[in-house]
Amino acid sequence: MRKWLPLTAVCLGAFMLLVDVTIVTVALPDMATSLHTGFADLQWVMDGYALALAALLLGAGALADRVGRRRVYLAGLVLFALASLACGLASGPDQLIAFRVLQGVGGAAMFATTMALLSHAYQGRDRGVAFGVWGAVNGAAAAAGPIVGGLLTEHFGWRWIFLVNLPVSVLAVAVTLRAVKESRNPHATGVDLPGMAAFTVAAGSVTYALITVGEHGWGSTRTLGLFALGAVALLAFVLVELRSSRPMLDLGLLRNPAFVGIMIGGLLLSAAAFSYLGYASLWLQSVRGMGPVAAGLALLPMSVVAFLTAGIAGRRLHGVPARLTVGGGLLLIGAGALLQAMIGADSGWAVLAPGLAVTGAGVGLATPAMAAAAMSAVPATRAGMAGGALNTARQLGNALGIALLGAVFQAGMVHSLDRSPAAGDPQGLADALTGGQAGAVVARAAAGTRPAVEQLVHTAFADGLRDTFLVSGAFGLVGGVVVLLMLRRPPAPVPVPASTLGAEPARAGGERPAVARME
Repeated sequence: MRKWLPLTAVCLGAFMLLVDVTIVTVALPDMATSLHTGFADLQWVMDGYALALAALLLGAGALADRVGRRRVYLAGLVLFALASLACGLASGPDQLIAFRVLQGVGGAAMFATTMALLSHAYQGRDRGVAFGVWGAVNGAAAAAGPIVGGLLTEHFGWRWIFLVNLPVSVLAVAVTLRAVKESRNPHATGVDLPGMAAFTVAAGSVTYALITVGEHGWGSTRTLGLFALGAVALLAFVLVELRSSRPMLDLGLLRNPAFVGIMIGGLLLSAAAFSYLGYASLWLQSVRGMGPVAAGLALLPMSVVAFLTAGIAGRRLHGVPARLTVGGGLLLIGAGALLQAMIGADSGWAVLAPGLAVTGAGVGLATPAMAAAAMSAVPATRAGMAGGALNTARQLGNALGIALLGAVFQAGMVHSLDRSPAAGDPQGLADALTGGQAGAVVARAAAGTRPAVEQLVHTAFADGLRDTFLVSGAFGLVGGVVVLLMLRRPPAPVPVPASTLGAEPARAGGERPAVARME
């Protein structure tokens, strides 16, 4: 049993940080009521964490290679625990959002080092077992998030979805100190701080613009200014990476169509499959009257089917080309979202189940092959960077997807309410409904008008979600087509300067694994 203590330490941290991506989805209505906050703040509670993960993964991996992966992992655990405590004690939405971002910083430090720690701790058959268990824990975390969040929120209050991390963090720190040995990359150099800063500003400004577009409008000076800032920051990131001797991301990899296709696929997979779950949870609880546990169970088909499909695909589809598994999985994700677009004003929770199951099948089919495809699309000296880039793309897709689909969801509601004279102020009413106040809106209506107001609320929510599912479906279908087209031929190796051969740190993806070339 002592041999598996390093695996235990790593899996405890990975489980926590991945559960916290989805655990908040079923707690959003209770958060809104408790903190007296609105839709934009709820989006940031989900997005602040995902955005910090996306922005810092590559940089955290490079830092760990230089100063020690065990040290960075422990620092991430401690920061994650302290931020979780602060989230559980937050007295207002601004505090909660800030501490969620800090959680994401700690999560990035943990996520960037997990595979490297396992690679250093195990060899041969044991390494295969360790990575298999680690992958299963990742899948279990996705399935457990809504259920654990629902149980804690319903029986103890939403604050416990964060406070529960404290005992798990203490155990993870204790096991790490006892069983995990330090490791470094002897060739690692400095962290690309300018590149990290430029990438963070680009992603953050675009996300902020999308979250606030419902309030200010697409053509407002504020929105256009934020998009312009994002474009300038992205250009700065490109220039920094081109001039850096040790870039956070080698832009030469983007000359490889297969690698670009996988990055686009990873970004759109997260945007299409996961970003709407918070809004579906709002509908289940605010309109259908379900509790947090019931809402979590209603969202479970995706995670369960994804877990089962990934296990079957890993055993049965090992020799199938990545373009078919990844591209086909994305097409299934798109189809699943479109199935959920059949929602209507009188629909119950069951209308989501078939689409969630199809989406889960797509996630389970695409995800296992995606990491191997990303690393096999590049030279072995860039495999670690490729794995980290894919993780970054997926987290960025989740962050941008939450923001963009939130804007679509709210715009759909406003458009629906605008068709009814009884709505009064459509934008104000939409803000109230998306802030978890649907029940209060109906209760405040005059007794004789309550049935009509209730039907208005149900129709607005259904219309907003239908638009959201349609856009998600488009993301999945576009991603599938891109992968199928761009992975048609075996990728040509990307030239690597001789000075960097053998000196590439394992960025956010661990030791460089031996991977077969993509078919």
